Amino acid sequence: MRFFVTGEQNRQLLINSLILMFLAYVALLWISNGLMYFHKMNLTPESVVSYYSGNEQEFNEPKSYQSLLEVSHFHLFAMGMLVLTLTHLMLMTSLPTLMKVWISAIVYAAAIADEAAGWLVRYVDPAFAYFKIAAFLLLETSLFLLIVIVSLSLIESRRQLR
Repeated sequence: MRFFVTGEQNRQLLINSLILMFLAYVALLWISNGLMYFHKMNLTPESVVSYYSGNEQEFNEPKSYQSLLEVSHFHLFAMGMLVLTLTHLMLMTSLPTLMKVWISAIVYAAAIADEAAGWLVRYVDPAFAYFKIAAFLLLETSLFLLIVIVSLSLIESRRQLR
């Protein structure tokens, strides 16, 4: 009874709706992230090396230290906030705790690996292009998984509230 008198059911529906809208927004971010990657590179190591280390035939300059630093500065903050938010929302789902821990660890590792990989290709060894491709794919997959898990959990809780 208190649940209806205090209006908690309305607040729960509102927060549920806001989170679903946020997830739709994140889905657009996820799509644009993939489109940006494939605009610059593809899933071949040669394209990754060409993007980061330059390519004379295509008149591509190597990525400068400052360019990589500026991208990393923004990405480390933005991806950190995104991953924190999505993993926090996942904690409120009914997934087993061990699965939540693994998914969280994987998405954080993927985000850091994806950011570090460009630096490694450019300044350590072009063979890290394979690492960049794997990190990108793991990041995109884990973000997609988080979006789906949280969305399905919220949709199910909306069904139960009705």
